[in-house]
Amino acid sequence: MSQDRVRNEIDAAVQKNGEKFSMKLLQDLPYLERCIKEALRLYPSVFVISRILGDNVKLQSYFVPAGTMIILNIYLAHRSSDFWPNPEVFDPDRFLPDRIRNRHPYSYIPFSAGPRNCIGQRFAMLEMKAIIAPVIHNFYVEPIDYLKNIEMNLDFILRPANSLRVKFVPIRKTNGS
Repeated sequence: MSQDRVRNEIDAAVQKNGEKFSMKLLQDLPYLERCIKEALRLYPSVFVISRILGDNVKLQSYFVPAGTMIILNIYLAHRSSDFWPNPEVFDPDRFLPDRIRNRHPYSYIPFSAGPRNCIGQRFAMLEMKAIIAPVIHNFYVEPIDYLKNIEMNLDFILRPANSLRVKFVPIRKTNGS
């Protein structure tokens, strides 16, 4: 289970770091980072972006003139079987270095891409790790509501239509573990 694997990674890093979280510890959690990336692949915060073409573009047999507004559906691109085998399955190992090496650079764009990408994406990743790591270190997180039963709102950002409830079960720590 991904949560147990993330917890083992965090626990080992915390133990090695003298039982405290630090910037370096957060940067050295590769499996947690892959889990976050996979969650952003399936549920990107901003699911669609628009751009106005600065130049004429030929897409296969289509000609799109400069000045045309195009809509990029990130949600659908991240679920395209052209880039992602079994696209509906949560698989953090999709982001292992050897598996991303030959992937199209624009097949994964949770923070947009190119000259107008999010300049805060590294900060956002570090912030997500800083929030998630202590929670997973101290609690088992269990769903009350399951994603298959959640209706999504397509506002400016992708979010559940109603609250997404989870249960936090404290981990009983014993000396030496």
